[in-house]
Amino acid sequence: MLRTVIFDMDGVIVDTEPVHRYAYYAHFDELGIAVSEKVYTSFTGFSTKNTYQKVKELFHIKEEVEDLVLRKRTLFNESFDTKPDLELIEGVRNLIVELHRQDIELILGSSASKSTIQRVFNRFELFPYFSHIVSGEDFPQSKPDPAIFNQAASLAKISAKEHCLVIEDSTNGIKAANAAGIKVLGYKSQNSKKQDYSTADFVIESFTTLDPTHLLQLFQSK
Repeated sequence: MLRTVIFDMDGVIVDTEPVHRYAYYAHFDELGIAVSEKVYTSFTGFSTKNTYQKVKELFHIKEEVEDLVLRKRTLFNESFDTKPDLELIEGVRNLIVELHRQDIELILGSSASKSTIQRVFNRFELFPYFSHIVSGEDFPQSKPDPAIFNQAASLAKISAKEHCLVIEDSTNGIKAANAAGIKVLGYKSQNSKKQDYSTADFVIESFTTLDPTHLLQLFQSK
């Protein structure tokens, strides 16, 4: 029986991708490097730290990863704080509220930094609904490494993985859930680009028609 839902954040709860993209490409311009769309897409699901580790490897830049992360974070925060049209993904707040109301435990398992999670959760008043926050900042490897989801599942009141479900929108996130041995619902939004949902247990294209009853039925069908 479904007892715990582990949410990714970027692309699932809130679409911060345009803000991240602006910050990354503004920084790439500062660094004088040309990152192709194909290469940038391959970073989906990575933490900022792991992204810049890969950038250093690919472009042989001299700056330290920690300094690169701090500069990108500054660019992101400046843009995030001034962007008035940043909203939650349509339908996701209702799903979060209804799951919480039905005593389904909610845990965040996101590659985002703690500061970004804090900004999003404060802005949209999400802290009351989630029992735990797991950030990729605390792990040496990003998704598709399963560490984030293993940790999230271990924190659940009922920690058996057969009672957990991950909601993800990226290839790397789905692979991480697969590697952790946790069922995964793939959210294929209109903004999803070149992501592979073939190993997700179920795929949806909108949260507007997904209520807890429907989610429970999907979960029990597998």
